[in-house]
Amino acid sequence: MTAPVPAAGKTAAGTSPAAPLAEVDNARSPLLAGFVGSHFMAIGSLGVGWLAPASELRRVPLFIWMRTEAVGVALCIVLLAVGGMLLVRAWLRLGQRVRVWGAEARKATLQAVVLWGLPLMFSVPLFSRDVYAYIGQGRLMVEGFNPYENGISALSNYFQLGADKMWTEAPVPYGQLFLWIEQFVVWSTNVHPEASIMLFRVAALIGVVLCIIYVPKLADLHGVNPHRALWLTAANPLFLTNFIASVHNDALMIGLALAGLYYCATRRVIFGLVLVTLSISVKPITIVFLPFIGLLWAGKDAGWPRKFVFWALTAGISLGLLYAMSMVNGFGFGWINGLSAPGSIWIWYAPVGLMGLVVASISNAFGLDGWGLAKWVYDAGKLLAVGIIAWQIFRGDYDRLIRRLTLAFAAVVVLAPMIQSWYVVWLIPLFAVTGIRDDWQVKALYFIVSFFMVYAISDQLEVFPYLQTADLGLALALARNAAAIIALLFALYLIFLDPKTKMLFSKSEEPVTTRPVI
Repeated sequence: MTAPVPAAGKTAAGTSPAAPLAEVDNARSPLLAGFVGSHFMAIGSLGVGWLAPASELRRVPLFIWMRTEAVGVALCIVLLAVGGMLLVRAWLRLGQRVRVWGAEARKATLQAVVLWGLPLMFSVPLFSRDVYAYIGQGRLMVEGFNPYENGISALSNYFQLGADKMWTEAPVPYGQLFLWIEQFVVWSTNVHPEASIMLFRVAALIGVVLCIIYVPKLADLHGVNPHRALWLTAANPLFLTNFIASVHNDALMIGLALAGLYYCATRRVIFGLVLVTLSISVKPITIVFLPFIGLLWAGKDAGWPRKFVFWALTAGISLGLLYAMSMVNGFGFGWINGLSAPGSIWIWYAPVGLMGLVVASISNAFGLDGWGLAKWVYDAGKLLAVGIIAWQIFRGDYDRLIRRLTLAFAAVVVLAPMIQSWYVVWLIPLFAVTGIRDDWQVKALYFIVSFFMVYAISDQLEVFPYLQTADLGLALALARNAAAIIALLFALYLIFLDPKTKMLFSKSEEPVTTRPVI
């Protein structure tokens, strides 16, 4: 198991911090292992990461060999899969090395973030092509199109940008701030794909830094050990791969939201509300935060009239800022239309998506409109999520307010027909700062991280179909299967065979000594 989790400044045994026991038992080994793993991923990305068709790197001999020769692609798949799971093991082992969650643990966690994140900063984008959609949307802005009304197919040679085909006609679901970031990046780089990717990574890095700063602060407010919360969040391989390697704008979204939430919780509500509004103007899903900020602002013993007054103030200020931003370029609230696009997509491991698949399969077998009925299932999931959000807004203790926000936000993710790994990363900081006990709760996190790393490694690889040659037959499906098998075998090793990590996934005979969930 990981070390017991006392309040900040206390030791695992409740003794003085001056006790001779070292706080961290040799962090060098997991730090080095994770460093090697992230390098493996970065090297593997050269062969199976996403490149724009127009990228000049496609003409570099090394890239040609790694991307078009079966041996090169196979090597990259192995490096990517092994590297990703090495990163998972290094994260788990770093937690096990901590005896006391104090200043030394924080130092080791920050070293891990730097050592493991730095190679990923220079990788070819992994596990997602969204960054190429950002480039296309920025080009729409630069060329004078309204991205809320036009997909990137409005651009000449749009297919050379490298975005997923789902974005060719889809309206943009992002807010004004991120549109301006996209526009600035494309304008400043003249649509150069690699330069644009690096600037988008800088924007994501700002979100990562905000998380590193404000996760411990929010945890401290809840009496939760801030150093352990930081390890659970920032050194987490899902956090690093989705926010750095995959270049998702969710990093900036959640970083701004956490910063704003901290200031709202410490009675600097206007400044905090501005930050949360900026988060909404990156990706509007954090609009869910607003009712809870209104409750924070109203205060602990507020009656219903006072609550409604502060809900109105919160909504008025935030929506007023969003409206003012929308008037700058005249695009308005067009992102509302873009939010409907993901709702029609499903995936098998999402509970609602799986239920829809089952309903569709059974209904089709009886000659009914199966996928029409599946849509009813998806809509029912959305309605249930709205109900849970409303319950968390109107019911519950004031002292658990941020936990209530976390549960409401989790309902949005879990009850959607599509769950992406970066959606899960939205939730990890919020659960970490409000308390993840060292029992089934942290074990569930270990399983979730392992599952989504295995799935990400095998899900989106850029492998050319013409690699289906007579010698190795590395077609796209076979390449993904190979990556899945390697990553899954590594995960099973961690869970059942590794003498160091298997105890993290098994039932412990020791009593839980961590603080209760606040």
